[in-house]
This record gives sequence, C-alpha cells and structure tokens, in this order.
Amino acid sequence: MEVVAPHVSEPAAYFYDILFARHPQVRDLFPAELDVQRERLDRALLRIVELVDDPGNLIAYCSHYAGPAWSPEPAAAWQRAYTAAADVMVRAAEKNARHRPTVWQANIVEHVHLGYGIAEITVRPQLPYPFLAGQYVSIETPWAPRLWRCYSPAHPPRPNSQLTFHVRAVPGGTVSSALVHQARSGDPVRLGPPEGDMVPRPTAGRDLLFVAGGTGLAPIRALIERAARDGIGDAREVSLFIGARTADEPYGLDDMLRMSQRYHWLRVRAAVSQERIVGLAGTLPQVLAEFGPWYRHEGYLCGPPKMLGEAVQALTRHGVPPHHTHYGPWDVPVLTAPLGPPAPEEETDQL
Repeated sequence: MEVVAPHVSEPAAYFYDILFARHPQVRDLFPAELDVQRERLDRALLRIVELVDDPGNLIAYCSHYAGPAWSPEPAAAWQRAYTAAADVMVRAAEKNARHRPTVWQANIVEHVHLGYGIAEITVRPQLPYPFLAGQYVSIETPWAPRLWRCYSPAHPPRPNSQLTFHVRAVPGGTVSSALVHQARSGDPVRLGPPEGDMVPRPTAGRDLLFVAGGTGLAPIRALIERAARDGIGDAREVSLFIGARTADEPYGLDDMLRMSQRYHWLRVRAAVSQERIVGLAGTLPQVLAEFGPWYRHEGYLCGPPKMLGEAVQALTRHGVPPHHTHYGPWDVPVLTAPLGPPAPEEETDQL
C-alpha cells in the first residue's frame, strides 16, 4: 500500500475501464457519473477492500501500479484480504435477505419548504421500515438513478412507518437539489437499509449532551424525541447545542426551544459563529467550553464535517472519553467512520 497509495486515483480509474470493457453488462449497476464511485474505491483500496474477482486479474491490476514491489508475498496477502472481505459480504447479504428486503419502494407523501434551501420530505414505504432513532437511510431518486445519498429521519420510529427527512440542497448536489427543488408528493423513491450506530445507549448515570449543526439536527432531534417518549433513564439533564454561522440559520431551533418548555430536563442553546449576538456569539467549541465540563456526559454529535471535527476535539480536550462520544459520520460511513470525522475541505451531501 505504501507503493500504491500515492497513485491510488489512477488504479481506480484503470479498474473501472477494464471492468466495463470486459464485462459491459455490469455497467448499469453503477452510477452514470463515476467520480464519487472512484473516490469511494480509492478509500476502499486504502482499507484493503479490493474489487477484483479473480487472482489473475488481481495480479495484473496490482502489478501495473506497484511495479517491482509486487511479488508473490503481497499478492497472496491481497488475495487473502479480498477473499475474507468477499466471504463476509456474501454471508451478510444472504443472512440479511432472509429477514428483510434489500430495497424498500416508497413514495413521497408530503413536501414542505422550510427555507434556507431546506425541504421537509415525508415518504411512505410500501413495506414496514424498522430503524432506530439516530440512524440514517440511503435514498435513490428517479432524477439520479443509481446515485444514493444518506439522510437521517428527523424522528424516532412511527407506527405507520412513514419517514420524514430534512434535506438541504447542497451546491452541486444532484440528489439533494432534486429532492428539494424537483420532488413532489406522489414521486417514487427507493430506500436502502438503515445504518449507523449513533443510537440510544444506556445512560449509566451519565447526563446527555447533544451537538448539532445544519441538518445534522435531524438525527439529534430523533434521539431527543425518543428520550421524551421513552424516558431519559437515570440521566438528570439533557443539553442540546445548535451551531450556525448567523442568527437566521439555525433551522429547528424554535421547535427545540418549545420542546424544552415541555420537558424540564432539556436545555437548549445556540452558538452563532459569524455574527456578534450577546449570549450567542462563538463557535460551537467555544460555547461548549463555556458551559462545560462534560466529562460526566454521553455525547451525540452530527453536523458539517468541520464543525463535527472541532466539536469532537473540544469534547476530548474537556475530558469526554472517546467511547462516550458518538457521532453521525457523513458521506460513506463504512469507509470513513473508523478514522473519525471527514476532513473539513470535503463538500458532500449531508446526512
């Protein structure tokens, strides 16, 4: 990997060129635009997840870029790694298929613009859709076939299985822009299985701290609504911090303030980073430091990559152990989550 990593984008492009030349029938399984797909393969390569289907192709593929560093020993190591990954994936897919569908067909039943490029979209799956508060769902739209993006329901599970998402139209975001500006009631969408482990955990005497930025409030709101419905265990207080650049930005703040009036244990505060407002000015890390300490809290965080990374670091500095900090990763969590929040410069559709 030390040899291949500096050139990792080139093997990914080469791989897809060869794959589609040899097996054109699989082209329809991939998105029309492959930039994101190639980037994901880049990351997967760095995590020893290879997509070549036989040892012969594996040897030719890796030796093309590794040069003299490619020898029988790394070839065998790659083959073992790929075989192990493939076996786990096949067994998991077979087990999963016995208990639930791979894809849920659904229709949009309500579409409401909330302002600031955000739409509240409610969908009704044709089959029951089980999930946990705080998880996220991959969505495919008819305007961008085979292009999936992840969004979190803004509520805990409902008896009618309907799901409501808060989607912001991201500049250049094909799926998010279509959902916000083109989607209407009655339009079909497809849902992938629920994923993510930012889910409720036993409090074990720890108070709860929630940190949200942008539409990252959606899964945080789901967790708080779940706590309001099922109780907060032995926690004494639940603190919510909502971050924004200007005072007009923090969507959902009024709803959460009204919720705090109903539940004595909920404290809601906003942090505005680019506007001088008495009592609100400051970045989330600054405001978190002001209202801490948090070392006796269980933390749940979701928001833009830069905010998320800074907030996680701030909690670590203030004594919150990593195993008591849970955050909703963005983009492709299975590839990024173990390494922590994505780099700030990454711009992508958000959960």
